[in-house]
Amino acid sequence: MRSSAVPALPLAQRVRGLEMPWNRVLSSASEPAGAATALGPWHPQEFAAECVETIPEAGGMMVFVFRRMDGAPLAFRSGQYINIDFPVDGPDAEPVSRSYSISSAPTEPWTFSITIKRDPKGKVSSWAHDHLRPGTVLDMLGPVGAFHLADYDRRARFLLLAAGAGITPLMSMIRTVHSLPGQADVVLLYHGAAPDSFAFSEELDFLANVDFRIKVIYCLGDRECGDEWEGRTGRLSTALLDELVPDANGRQVFACGPEGYLNSATELLRSVGVDDTSVFMEFFSGDREIRAEYAEEVAIAGEIAEEIAATTEEYFESQPAALDMYEPEYDADGPVEAVGAPTEAVDAEAVVPVEDDVEIEVVGVTDENLAEADPGSASDAGSAVPAGDGAAASAGDAGDDDEIAVVDPAALPTV
Repeated sequence: MRSSAVPALPLAQRVRGLEMPWNRVLSSASEPAGAATALGPWHPQEFAAECVETIPEAGGMMVFVFRRMDGAPLAFRSGQYINIDFPVDGPDAEPVSRSYSISSAPTEPWTFSITIKRDPKGKVSSWAHDHLRPGTVLDMLGPVGAFHLADYDRRARFLLLAAGAGITPLMSMIRTVHSLPGQADVVLLYHGAAPDSFAFSEELDFLANVDFRIKVIYCLGDRECGDEWEGRTGRLSTALLDELVPDANGRQVFACGPEGYLNSATELLRSVGVDDTSVFMEFFSGDREIRAEYAEEVAIAGEIAEEIAATTEEYFESQPAALDMYEPEYDADGPVEAVGAPTEAVDAEAVVPVEDDVEIEVVGVTDENLAEADPGSASDAGSAVPAGDGAAASAGDAGDDDEIAVVDPAALPTV
């Protein structure tokens, strides 16, 4: 569960250089002046989503997969989070709000997932593990957050530092890099409390085996692990980083985990020469109340979402009805009205009827001409229409002396 930016980490900066493939979808549009064009697809929206699947994970975590109730995709950047209202005290009580990172990749936006670690002292995480099942609908606000991959650079090099539940936003980043072409290079250094505490380890091992761009390193810290552990041990240190990632100072760094872990990472990255502008960090606290900084960020996101909804509604209300909403209603004895389209009623009695006995004679090709060309076609002479020299020749080699009547339009019956 996301809590707040850490005040002790001044080097947390927005990372540049990554571009998602749909980044320019609306960049050139100037109309309509609605929310999408004004603020872009990644700005927060209020929406309801239904849980469609739950997947147990290692380390006491559970993955919850959602689909928006309006059927729209969720446009977000890898690493962002959503704010969710949980009815932990019943459907009629005030919901409890929490923020969780999206652990799925934005390249598959029709469903999205969050990963919640059960906290024995946490009110929301316990409720989610015990009661959140497929079919449950929750109100959400998102995406929110500046901790994300920005514009995609196919040659970017990343160092991802994770501890515990901090793997969730970084998992979205790894999945995104794997799903897109290019030569991006990713090294994940993942610290856990026990050999069985590494969430997504099976998927991470698979991605590292099939994608040469992804390298995963597990580390248990200073705890005793026994002979069965084949991974690394030791806390995050300069010696460990120099050995495992000697080119760390040339990478963009994303770090996520508890406050103590991030404070150590701050000093470590500075000591190996990583530029502050290449580092971005996210503080995870488990199931706790949202800190003031995040509460303010979510509140601003809510105001933006309301502005989006109002602007969009105002625009569409000013437009004529769409053609697919046109529903005509016919009444033979009265007016003909169109429901849903801005058209005027038509009075059936005001329509001038067409006379049944109107005859239009077309001359220029005689019965004799047609008989010479095709004896069986003489009876259809009234339907023959001159259409140029080729047509006249095929009708019986009619010459220049054939009589062509000139019809005065004023002499025709009025329709």
